[in-house]
Amino acid sequence: MEKLRKVIKITKGQPAVDGAGVKMVRVFGYNDTKDYDPFLMLDAFDSDKSEDYIKGFPWHPHRGIETITYLINGNIEHGDSLGNSGSILDGDCQWMTAGSGIIHQEMPKASRRMLGAQLWLNLPAKDKMTEPSYGDIKAENIPIINENGTKVHIIAGDYQGHKGAFQGKYIKATYLDVELPANQEWNFVNDSENTLFVYIFNGKAIFDPNKSIENSKDLIDEKQAVLFSHDDKFWIKAADHPVRFILLSAKPLKEAIAWGGPIVMNTKEELSSSFLELDNNTFIKTVTEKL
Repeated sequence: MEKLRKVIKITKGQPAVDGAGVKMVRVFGYNDTKDYDPFLMLDAFDSDKSEDYIKGFPWHPHRGIETITYLINGNIEHGDSLGNSGSILDGDCQWMTAGSGIIHQEMPKASRRMLGAQLWLNLPAKDKMTEPSYGDIKAENIPIINENGTKVHIIAGDYQGHKGAFQGKYIKATYLDVELPANQEWNFVNDSENTLFVYIFNGKAIFDPNKSIENSKDLIDEKQAVLFSHDDKFWIKAADHPVRFILLSAKPLKEAIAWGGPIVMNTKEELSSSFLELDNNTFIKTVTEKL
């Protein structure tokens, strides 16, 4: 018998400024790694003022993680030390495996609205120094399943027998973007071992059929992450306005974390070595150097 996932943590996040002056909300991060494992950090952005984000994220390094940038609306130009470049546009997602090391920049352009999120996903210890790579996921390649008015965008993983636009190589994460009409219910069943959380972009909802959308104290508001217990079935019902949220799920790594800025390793020694390599200009590895 399926057991309902219960809300165990609600994380509102805090306004933050990162990069060269980008205003956003740091939903969870450094102090939440045990709860959200293998997800490290979630930054959300929602603005119709270009001055909030136009300064962007100039050249900076990453190692030991995957960064996943999903835009519902917006335009972000990017480039990196490997010669890759391009744009993330409305409905696109970029799944970047930093692996052994990459130096890149992300520069948002003025848009009618900049709405989306960047998620950091940890890499297993055995894959920390894997070769960097990209999964450029275009909006037109993301399957959308329509269920009685509910739209489920399958960015990664699987849903109801449908494969998403991307399949994780190192962490088999499920990433769904769900548009739920007012007063409608939706549920999702997966492995109880998986960590599962949602981030609500817009709207209010309840996550327990024993609660009521008529009771304001039972409703969980937008712009928050909601973490659930390790059970089988996720359930949600929207209040009297539509709800849009992302759902993330994956098995926890349960490994040691040594985190310094844009680099996440397993030991302090590995972290110190990474920063020494940055100072010595030996951070970017070739395939031969890693063998």
